[in-house]
Amino acid sequence: MDMMTPLRRVRGLGSAKAGTEHFWQQRLTAVSNFFLISFFIIFLIWLHDGTYADMRAAFANPLIGIGMALTMMSVTYHMRLGVQVVIEDYIHGDAKIPLLILNNFFAIAIAAASLFAIVKMSFGA
Repeated sequence: MDMMTPLRRVRGLGSAKAGTEHFWQQRLTAVSNFFLISFFIIFLIWLHDGTYADMRAAFANPLIGIGMALTMMSVTYHMRLGVQVVIEDYIHGDAKIPLLILNNFFAIAIAAASLFAIVKMSFGA
């Protein structure tokens, strides 16, 4: 028995049958964030008294650059998933779809800016 009205079916606002996948993506990014943010905090503690030159020298190490890039990608993806859930659960009406689109663009912009800064620091530019 289908619980959607014909209008909902046409608009495509019914069940997407992707709830389990979304749930697992959120949980997996949460686990990866635990380890990656732990790495980030240890890195910050290690360089808390350092100068800008020390920071640049640390980012010259490929492991630091890759670790920071992975951290930013995982955090921004987890952020996008979480905000998507909030929008889907609490926003009703015509604003939902534009907000979901803006959520995607915002997450991409944050990730791109972060990765650009990490690459710039890693390659010493």
